[in-house]
Amino acid sequence: MSALPFAFAYPALLGALIALPVIWWLLRLTPPRPQAEVFPPLKILATVLKREETPAQSPWWLTLLRMLLAAAIIFAIADPVFNPRTGSLASGGPLVLFVDNSWASAPDWERRVQTADALIGDAESAGAVVSIAFTADPTNDATPGTASAAREKLRAAEPKPLVPDRQRAFEALRAALNGTHPGTLAFLTDGAASSDNDATVRQLSDLQPAELRVIEGDTAQTVAISGATNTADAMTVKVTRLSSGGAASVALNAQDAQGRVIATGRADFAPGQTAVNAGISAPFEMRNDFARVSINTGATAGAMHLLDDAFKRRRVVLLSGESGDEFQPLLSPLYYIQRALEPYADLVRPTDANLSVAIPKLLANNPSVIIMADIGRLPEDTYAPLQRWISNGGMLLRFAGPRLAAAPAEDPLIPVTLRQGERALGGSLSWSEPQALADFPSFSPFAGIARPTDVTVNRQVLAEPTPDLAERTWASLTDGTPLVTMNKMNAGQIVLFHVSAEATWSNLPISGTFVEMLRHLIQISRSGGVTSESTGSARVAETLPPFRMLTAKGTLVAETGNARPLFPNAKAVPIANFDNPPGLYGSEDGFAALNVLPDDADLKPLDMDGVNIVRAGLVGGESWSAKPLLFFIAFLLLLADSLIVLFMNGAFSRMRPRARTAATIAIALAAGLMLRPDIMHANDTQPGDDVIMQRLDNTHLAYVVTGEQDVDNISDQGLDGLTKFLTYRTTLEPAPPVGIDLDKDELAFYPIIYWPISATAPMPSNAAISRIDAYMRNGGTVLFDTRDQIDSFEGGSDTTANGQRLQQILANLDIPPLEPVPHDHVLTKSFYLLSSFPGRYTGSPLWIEARQGGQNNSNKPAAAADGVSPILITANDFAGAWAVDENDTPLLPTVPPDDTQREYAFRAGVNIMMYMLTGNYKTDQVHVPDLLERLGQ
Repeated sequence: MSALPFAFAYPALLGALIALPVIWWLLRLTPPRPQAEVFPPLKILATVLKREETPAQSPWWLTLLRMLLAAAIIFAIADPVFNPRTGSLASGGPLVLFVDNSWASAPDWERRVQTADALIGDAESAGAVVSIAFTADPTNDATPGTASAAREKLRAAEPKPLVPDRQRAFEALRAALNGTHPGTLAFLTDGAASSDNDATVRQLSDLQPAELRVIEGDTAQTVAISGATNTADAMTVKVTRLSSGGAASVALNAQDAQGRVIATGRADFAPGQTAVNAGISAPFEMRNDFARVSINTGATAGAMHLLDDAFKRRRVVLLSGESGDEFQPLLSPLYYIQRALEPYADLVRPTDANLSVAIPKLLANNPSVIIMADIGRLPEDTYAPLQRWISNGGMLLRFAGPRLAAAPAEDPLIPVTLRQGERALGGSLSWSEPQALADFPSFSPFAGIARPTDVTVNRQVLAEPTPDLAERTWASLTDGTPLVTMNKMNAGQIVLFHVSAEATWSNLPISGTFVEMLRHLIQISRSGGVTSESTGSARVAETLPPFRMLTAKGTLVAETGNARPLFPNAKAVPIANFDNPPGLYGSEDGFAALNVLPDDADLKPLDMDGVNIVRAGLVGGESWSAKPLLFFIAFLLLLADSLIVLFMNGAFSRMRPRARTAATIAIALAAGLMLRPDIMHANDTQPGDDVIMQRLDNTHLAYVVTGEQDVDNISDQGLDGLTKFLTYRTTLEPAPPVGIDLDKDELAFYPIIYWPISATAPMPSNAAISRIDAYMRNGGTVLFDTRDQIDSFEGGSDTTANGQRLQQILANLDIPPLEPVPHDHVLTKSFYLLSSFPGRYTGSPLWIEARQGGQNNSNKPAAAADGVSPILITANDFAGAWAVDENDTPLLPTVPPDDTQREYAFRAGVNIMMYMLTGNYKTDQVHVPDLLERLGQ
């Protein structure tokens, strides 16, 4: 049973169609065409006196045109309506409205209210009572009542950011009906199953209504995010949709805490596919600024996925008491730790074997965790900075081994007092059998991990018994001896595994439990990194009060309503419900995110098989009148008829040829504008010719004028030095460099713009940011240089002041995903063969647009610019290395002082310029023989 495809609002007016034959006969008559005669008056008079005028018949096609005009007017007045709503309700019982007011109903909630209100109006006209229940409300009074009472409930209802609890609503409805069979039972559903065994439609059918009507909206727009993982190279987002139709693509936005979009991605669905994993690529520091990820076209709680500190990727330092053996990696103390943490953290290894040098450098990188595998004694000068770092919130994670077993017992970086030596099978404290793990205590971060039955320990370091040893033990063996102990040091923690990090003391490192234990420890560490100078932040409390709540339309609000505190330490993963709706729980110092859908959930359509139902759509969108369209068609037919009559009567033949041509063109243009009102006129405003000639006489290197004299002088002299180097070493002879004002100067004249970032310079205006964004979209390239790589060697923070200013600028730019220059990128061979891109400093990679393997990039700016990345980012201070005076003497020393480094800095500049001017030309295979010859192969 379905509604008619269309109906007429005034069908009686269609009787006028009977008059069409009469109109046909009348329209066949037309006056004779006027004849042109020569001037002789008598001949004209004779013709007039002798000839009797008689009517002539019009052409059949003109008559048909006029008949269509008359028919269009008659049909328009009758007002045809497509998909009209029928107001019929089944009799014999009350009208029952079972309404989904879940997150998926938010986009078309007003239409759902209109549909329910129209049904209530039908029931009011029929004198029937109305029962109404909402599936996302904790309580329902579904007792049948008057239509006005039902309208009050309907107007008070609103969509909730929850998955509907249809079972609870159905039980309330069944109890309210108390055996009464409904007349029409209308189920206004969002179309998604609330659980794997959702049998709501069958349960409603069991109430034996006279008519079960299922009313759905547009399920093709129901798309949600059900998971986000911060992997090593990108953020992986799981996107699920309700419809399994054709191919579809949705845009993803990663936003910071202020709601600014700082990275984007796309989720592409194949035909029939309902779930897909999409990636959002960004550097490590930018991904740690993600506060939420959303679907660009979605305005629902399901399309918004909140992120908390557990999502942020930690920086973990790995230190070992011995160097790894590349020929026997399975015996390396850090091998299993590295394999376990690679998917969850960014791992940093020391570049210097001397720990006195390596540890201060590593602390300058703001790690969240430092892992020491079998390190017994540390250099004396490293204890103080390590203790400050731990006190400010760092986590020191240590593993036992022969060196630690022989270390002094008074080590301040050990959580408990250890007995010297190790407990092993066959010793004085030997075990008769290797020991298994005991259940993890409830206060341990490992609570909830299933106790492994296949893990055994045959060697460990023992702790001296103390009154608080049990409180410090996070994991133990079946005999009660500690396996993992901890101790707090102000805001930080020291954690010790009493076994080694490789498989000689136990098989724990080669088990899945080891991965889970390390992952839980990394998640409870401080997410933003820790410095020796920072102040420790308060840790998240065990009971988290509601902090920010998520609305059904996907926005965060401070109103917490009736939300109750969240208990995150429960063994079961929290799921959004009436007591704990989706949102952020905690405080500004730390919070946990609770999303609408559980992790890895899939949207599935509601099961309606085997049930006799009547399907219907929502009002307000499907029904539409064809009256305006028919009147417009009638107007076009009238216009065509008028032009034809003028032509047949010779109105155009009496015009001069030029006037006739002009009139024809004017009519054609007028008709085109009527049919295409969206045509816009281009603005032909052009810059002054003098500016164009000044900038187009030769290739210029350009830099952004920051307003700081020292920075601008170095930029000018640096680009001048690179210009001279290009002139000496290549056939390119650029003109002197140009300083540009982003607010005023034309940017399109320059292939690349060098932008030195300075935190003390004024922030660029929004207009300047918009102009630079347009420049990048149109094929230009901007080289951002924070010039602060030296800070990482002098105890600077992980994100320097210049780096923070760069983040503020990039937050307002539509930049592509970035990656360090791959070893086989065209930048490494566009002129010189290079493996790195140093400036005054050498430690920073050169970031460029990430290459999307196997994807069509034709719509990206880089594709329009022949493969050239629209953005380059470095911290190596290129201009400082290129800057020379009038005598071509370098102005600034390299760090460390090295003439070879400066030479490679110039070569990096040459490669960048050639890359700007030739694009992917050097990726052509025709150059392979020459490159192989240069390499001596």
